[in-house]
Amino acid sequence: MKEKSKITRKPRVGRSMSAPKIIVVVFLAIILAGALLLMLPISTRSGEGCSFLTAVFTATSATCVTGLSLVETYTFWSGFGQAVILILIQIGGLGFMTIVSVFFFVLRAKMGLRSRMLLSQSFGLDGVDGVVRMVRHVLVGTFVIEGIGILVLTIRFSMDQPFHTALWWGVFHSVSAFCNAGFDIMGLISPGTSLAPYAHDVTTNVTIMLLIIIGGLGFVVWEDIWRCWHGSRMTIYSKLVLLITGCLIFGGALLFLLIEWNNPATLGNLPTGQKILYSSFQSVTARTAGFASFNQGGLTDSGKAVTMLLMLIGGSSGSTAGGVKTVTMGIALMGAWATLRGKNRVTVFKRTVDSHQITIAYSILLMMVALPLFGAVYISSTCNIGFMDAIYETISAIATVGLSTGVTTLLNTAARWMIIAFMFFGRIGIMTIGIGFLLGDGEDGRYHYASTKMLIG
Repeated sequence: MKEKSKITRKPRVGRSMSAPKIIVVVFLAIILAGALLLMLPISTRSGEGCSFLTAVFTATSATCVTGLSLVETYTFWSGFGQAVILILIQIGGLGFMTIVSVFFFVLRAKMGLRSRMLLSQSFGLDGVDGVVRMVRHVLVGTFVIEGIGILVLTIRFSMDQPFHTALWWGVFHSVSAFCNAGFDIMGLISPGTSLAPYAHDVTTNVTIMLLIIIGGLGFVVWEDIWRCWHGSRMTIYSKLVLLITGCLIFGGALLFLLIEWNNPATLGNLPTGQKILYSSFQSVTARTAGFASFNQGGLTDSGKAVTMLLMLIGGSSGSTAGGVKTVTMGIALMGAWATLRGKNRVTVFKRTVDSHQITIAYSILLMMVALPLFGAVYISSTCNIGFMDAIYETISAIATVGLSTGVTTLLNTAARWMIIAFMFFGRIGIMTIGIGFLLGDGEDGRYHYASTKMLIG
């Protein structure tokens, strides 16, 4: 009797891919779909469409919530094009899996283990416990906060614009601010000036700043604050996030105030109250968002250096912001300080930080410094752009901030593709690298070579 041949089923592509690969592929697909929509004639005011490079650059910047652009958003893109950009911002800010969760909730469908794992890993969690509850809180919190922002901004803009314009401005800028994207449509008043037309307005500035800060804290911190409100103790991580965020906001504002006080191109000609407002806004937007209340090219070199430092640090893990991340930078600095003092352990709030996490922090920091440095050297040497402006641009791209000294349109084709790669890596690369560390199977710990001593320092 002949034996029946066994049929081997090939694993489905999606199931055979790791979580980091799925995240990368999905974001690439979203960017490509957004680019194709932006290339349609209906997306531009001229009705002639745009080049593939311009579409990809804009779609990447929106999906990776950066804000850098080769064209002025209001004057170049039609209402349809602006809507596409806004949808990409919302998807990029919350994350694809968070958006997909809406359909699970609406259809009352049960979310499988794999979906829960993807959600957990996209938020930077190390387990699936409570992830569905957390997503519900994220979605409700996002739409409530964005809704409040829309209401306040619409009322303010309606004092100067027709209601339909004020409403669209309120929706666009509230979502863009909360998702830390930095896109604006103020070109109706003054093209290419970002929020400068309302730089003196306290209501607009404070509302935008609060949206940026809340979006940049991170969904994990939201959940922790929610639990703390109901009697639980706040985690060490959330305490550190809030502490570092507060120090960066107030410290950055003070530095900008002191450095730019007499600079006529930024704060020099303003009364004291507006100097404080402008400095505070610059400190908040520099870390995560990319809105500008004045021309960034007018900053002194010291002012640019402070801005680049804030951009590099960015927001917090699992948030809409980019950068090295607050706690990652904090751990790296604490590790360096402990080493200088001859200590073998890093402690914070009477807890010891795992040495493996310190190594991860050093690795991420090294990549986030080295890549924009090399990129700036290339741009400076090939595009006839000063090194300070070039590294300002590359840090802004990889930290997904979006601030620019005005050199984006001066980049050659190769440099533009490099900036696209930086924006994608800044949003997706750091997250997937972090997930990769979390998912490591520890195989390298099963064996090791004999140790050796090296001369350090």
